Amino acid sequence: MEKAVSFINEIVWNPGLVVLLLVAGLYFSVRTRMVQIRRLPLMVRSLFGKKKGDGQGISSFEAFCIALSGRVGTGNIVGVATAIAFGGPGAVFWMWVVAFFGASTAFVESTLSQIYKFSHPSGFRGGPFCFMEKGLGKRWLGVLFAIVTLLSCGVFLVTVQSNGASMALKNAFPIPPLASGIGLAVLLGIVVVGGVQRIARVASIITPFMAFGYIILSLVVIGFHIQDVPGVFASIFTNAFGINPLAGGIIGSTIAMGVKRGIFSNEAGQGTGAIVSAAADVEHPAQQGLAQAFSVYVDTLLVCTATALMILTSGTYNIIGPDGEMLLAQAPELGNNYAGFTQSAVDSVFAGFGSQFVSVAMVFFVFSTIMAYYFYAESSIIFLFHGKDTRREKLCIRLLQAMMLAAVVFGAVREADLVWQLGDIGVGLMAWGTVITILILCPKAIKALKEFEGR
Repeated sequence: MEKAVSFINEIVWNPGLVVLLLVAGLYFSVRTRMVQIRRLPLMVRSLFGKKKGDGQGISSFEAFCIALSGRVGTGNIVGVATAIAFGGPGAVFWMWVVAFFGASTAFVESTLSQIYKFSHPSGFRGGPFCFMEKGLGKRWLGVLFAIVTLLSCGVFLVTVQSNGASMALKNAFPIPPLASGIGLAVLLGIVVVGGVQRIARVASIITPFMAFGYIILSLVVIGFHIQDVPGVFASIFTNAFGINPLAGGIIGSTIAMGVKRGIFSNEAGQGTGAIVSAAADVEHPAQQGLAQAFSVYVDTLLVCTATALMILTSGTYNIIGPDGEMLLAQAPELGNNYAGFTQSAVDSVFAGFGSQFVSVAMVFFVFSTIMAYYFYAESSIIFLFHGKDTRREKLCIRLLQAMMLAAVVFGAVREADLVWQLGDIGVGLMAWGTVITILILCPKAIKALKEFEGR
């Protein structure tokens, strides 16, 4: 099974996808005249825009929190660590590149989601499947993407998140992975049965609190190693372009891991941000596009960078070559324990506290992320059955809930390499469909931006 999964992962994440994501982000940046820089203050103001007031949908801030809860998860702790392990410090630079250009990608996909959304008794819904049906006129393509979303967000990505939480808890406390998985599944079940409104309320409380607290602790850890910060930034840039002799042999892995883990974390171009953006009740489509562009910055430039700097300044990482050989063993006792990279970094300042803190933070991150994944998967089911068969729709939603809870337990007890490859396959398949579609429909988003700026 592992060989088959690895083979599929290599096909999905071939160099073409890496190039497509970078080129698309550059193209959208040019077409929007660098909206991610020009309209930064407006991005922040868009978060607190008022609802239209027709009683449907959620607020722009609630949509931002759900999207951010989906972005801020295992990718910010374990994902950054794996990027450094397989791509060296230079992978962090390519994560920044993906975030910068990805902000414009997030703007385009989220603006389009507002343009093509539809109304449902549970609120507004939409996403790339709607772009494909209404924008491209290809219902079959929308159905195919909805099925991919259902499998990716309902199964594959869920296993990654629960695995990260169980690993962290096992490192810090004597909690068996099976117990972690069952406990997380129970908590998740309580929230998701309440629907989108309950998910939005919980996300709007948990997400800002956990992100802010994590960044504060990161700054304290980095502060204790402040003398190493200049050298770390130098190593990030030299390794990013293969200038460092060690990085010369893994430059391909450096770029690929930076892009792969960047898109896994900030989800720009994956389509998930577009799904939650459709649920927002805002005055203009571009307003929600700007709000979601800002969430990419928060995820990667703040939370991911905080993790990377903690690990690199503390020296609690290893670099692994393409064949699995150890190219650099900064912390031999960690081996390939990726969650341990971050836990040991915090322990370097707060001895005996790092593992526990990161474990608790991981549980919060994972819990909120899986909530967002549920919303994405549920939206795909609603798209498939909307206006056709409400009984089947409700039945499929119940089956989705059971399937996700089972995936949480499965992911908790499986080895990390397998579930990460499954997660990468899910992200890659969604990214291929989303990016190609929004490249075609980009003029619609540009028109909306000009309209909004004119106002």
